[in-house]
Amino acid sequence: MSTFVPPFVALVAAAPGAKPDLLAHRESTALGFPALVEALTGILGKKLTAYIGSAKDTRAVDRWMAGSGPYRAPEPRLRFAYRVAKTLADHDGAHVAQSWLTGLNPELDDRTPLRLLREGDLEAVGPEILGALRAFLAGG
Repeated sequence: MSTFVPPFVALVAAAPGAKPDLLAHRESTALGFPALVEALTGILGKKLTAYIGSAKDTRAVDRWMAGSGPYRAPEPRLRFAYRVAKTLADHDGAHVAQSWLTGLNPELDDRTPLRLLREGDLEAVGPEILGALRAFLAGG
């Protein structure tokens, strides 16, 4: 018995030189916001998800999962955080995703990706975080 693989998954996975975060990027774009938050909390937990979304507590995360939309500011950060966390979790597990996001990263001048995600301009820090992520997955 074979497992069905959606065509886009097979194409991306087979593409030479494909970036390891392309599938997670596709998911982060396609998921509805409540489903995205639920998936992100499945990897990082509610506290880290709330931190990235600049929420005061985890009740906001519960509201987001229940379908209450966030103020516009956290949604792009949470989608990007899902892309990074999902890529790491698929490669090495949720515990590695949590550790990588919360630890000082030499590829990021010993800054934590989590804090950059929360406080930085996403257009500026996003490429830095992706570069560090890809270096980590390549074994660097």
